[in-house]
Amino acid sequence: MTLIVTSEFELNRVTAPRLPTAPLEYEKRFHDQFSDVLRLYFNRLDNILGQLVATMDTIPISIGGTNTDAFGRLRVSEPYTLFDSQSRYAADNQFSTSTSGTGTSTFNTNQSSVSMAVTGAGVGSVVRQSYRNMLYQPGKGLLALATFQMDNGSSANLTQRVGYFNTQNGVFFQRTGGVNSFVMRSYTTGTASDARFANQANWNGDKLDGTGASGLTLDLTHPQILWMDFEWLGVGSVRCGFIINGQYIVCHTFDTANVYGTTVYMTTAILPVRYEITTTTSAVAATLTQICSSVISEGGFEATSIEHVARRTTVLGTINTAANFLPVVSIRLASTALGAVVLPNRIQFQPTTLQNYEVALIKNPVLTGATWAATVPSDSNVEFDVAATAIATAGTIVQTAYISSSGGGGQADTISPTGFNWDQQLGVSLTNVSDIYTLGVRTISGATTGDGVGSISFYDLTQ
Repeated sequence: MTLIVTSEFELNRVTAPRLPTAPLEYEKRFHDQFSDVLRLYFNRLDNILGQLVATMDTIPISIGGTNTDAFGRLRVSEPYTLFDSQSRYAADNQFSTSTSGTGTSTFNTNQSSVSMAVTGAGVGSVVRQSYRNMLYQPGKGLLALATFQMDNGSSANLTQRVGYFNTQNGVFFQRTGGVNSFVMRSYTTGTASDARFANQANWNGDKLDGTGASGLTLDLTHPQILWMDFEWLGVGSVRCGFIINGQYIVCHTFDTANVYGTTVYMTTAILPVRYEITTTTSAVAATLTQICSSVISEGGFEATSIEHVARRTTVLGTINTAANFLPVVSIRLASTALGAVVLPNRIQFQPTTLQNYEVALIKNPVLTGATWAATVPSDSNVEFDVAATAIATAGTIVQTAYISSSGGGGQADTISPTGFNWDQQLGVSLTNVSDIYTLGVRTISGATTGDGVGSISFYDLTQ
């Protein structure tokens, strides 16, 4: 028989015996007592050693639970961060905010957090959702972390949600009508459904009501650390829970492979981080506090992709020293692919007249006369424009390069030395408006105007 020591079974601790004190003169009774104590101690040691004996050269050790990621790989201390958020000096601008009715969003300077509040003066809502959708790679565990403090009220008209989700797909922790639950939202039928959920009383892990293995009770009057990890591949498992006292506590697991439905459990695991508080039909005064969040790829990340290019092939003339750059070429997400993961990689400009130029990659300028079309070569997730005649309102310059009057071309790489520069990923607002990146150019000396051609190369990680 093979005996295996696993993390689920602990060996009994064997305490060294207290040996009897010897008399001054020899006594057979003392020696017999001394031998009995040692015999009992050695027998207990033999039992322990017997559990360590296997019929093979090595003894397999089983490590499970939250020591492993969503795919059963041992968690290590080198996670690959796809997204992180904190509000140190202002509300994190990586989130799009929508309010209605009495809803307000207020930055808490001394608490590095954002209060999302509704009042008793009328119904309202506040939603804060990351502009970016985080990339999921099949075969890699995706870990989402979010910290928050919810209102502990029990009104049926108050709903609070925190998680990794949008209006169509995702998983989130929810409190409504005083009931805590985990919800798996799915758009696989073409209509968003929250039909798959588990209330706290029905969680299949630690219910955090004092009766579970942790012995802890969830108290939403205090800040909490929510965690969820995804084994998507269309049919994997999702574990949901909280981190308390440094321990990952699994509260509920949504299992899908071989046990659920006839299709994938949700359309995609490429999703944003989202916080929301809503009152309906009757006003309730309540506050949901957003603190920090992070999305991490576990089990490594393969940073590879082909380049796509949007380019101007006709010469752009009349480039001058105006404060606003002249747009050469621009890109944005197609309206049919607002969840795509697209990052600019490199800007290039080739002058056709001698001049000194400043070339810039500009985020979210307001363009005059833009006409959007599919990119060349074809990439149905991204549209491009070369028709815009001006930048009416300057955006944010995120990359620059300078080209001398020698007439040679210039370029600027936007990729980070450590891999993809996720901060430059094209995002989408809650009103479904895509970010825009524009290659702009202007001359920096003399009265002579310039001209040239240029391009933006980019990665589409959902192609």
